[in-house]
Amino acid sequence: MRIVFMGSAALACPCLEMLAESRDVLVAAVTQPDRPKGRNLALQPCPLKLCARRLGLPVLTPESINTGESVAAVQGFAPDLVVVVAYGQLLKPRVLGIPLHGCVNVHASLLPRYRGAAPIQWTLVNGDSETGVTTMFMDAGMDTGDIIHQQRVAIREGETAGELHDRLAVAGADLLRRTLESIRAGSAPRLVQDSAQATGAPKLRKEDGRMQWTRTAVRLYHEINGFNPWPGSFCEAPAGSGRRLRVIRATVEDASGYIGTPGTVVQPEGEGPLVMTGNGGLRLLEVQPEGRTRMTGRDYVHGHGVHAGTCLG
Repeated sequence: MRIVFMGSAALACPCLEMLAESRDVLVAAVTQPDRPKGRNLALQPCPLKLCARRLGLPVLTPESINTGESVAAVQGFAPDLVVVVAYGQLLKPRVLGIPLHGCVNVHASLLPRYRGAAPIQWTLVNGDSETGVTTMFMDAGMDTGDIIHQQRVAIREGETAGELHDRLAVAGADLLRRTLESIRAGSAPRLVQDSAQATGAPKLRKEDGRMQWTRTAVRLYHEINGFNPWPGSFCEAPAGSGRRLRVIRATVEDASGYIGTPGTVVQPEGEGPLVMTGNGGLRLLEVQPEGRTRMTGRDYVHGHGVHAGTCLG
């Protein structure tokens, strides 16, 4: 089959690399335009563009894939199949109708759960014990197409979104290989999603990472893992200082023997400060003060004058 690939994020790269080594003909990659990044806001390519260049593929970077010009460009490659992984744009019917065998998407959740832009992060934030990857025939909705195959993946204790992302990227490439075999054989199933079971995974904002100490310690623990590496979980330390403290690793502890309002350090000794939450205590094991390098919670206590009664905002 002649395949056009659409993607942008690092999640898509293992799928693109797998296709480059498959029996199919990978004719082009479509990705996002270069965007300004960093302190100097210099234009930088996305991970998928770098991967496609390394593989020697023609690369298209339309601002919108749905314009007449973009549609004509894709048609010019005469694809039998379009594969989409973490592309960041919705495909309209005139794009979906181009390839003979349709458009196939690899999504990092067990659909219909976690439709949307950030399924990896939200499955961790919600404390799920497993997730997975799904391939589906795309329609005009947001992750609403018919399911082809799924692969379940157990979530490890303390796993971050960055770590789970890397495992799901590999699992997605394996599932895509299986999916292509089904399509070539004409035996690819089409399982209609049960929308009554659907949940959302909206795009993250920087402010989502702000820690709300009135939440339970368990919820904050899951947020710390789910928002790592971005947007990160952070608070103000001490409260009112305007200085940001990022919390990188933490653990839940019983705080029933202590008295304190949510956000108050009730025990500075040990591996790191124990902070009261809306229910239970959160031990901060690794943190990063604003403008400083990462450090253990113990070093943070010793170097920043943290004591019982210190309030974190």
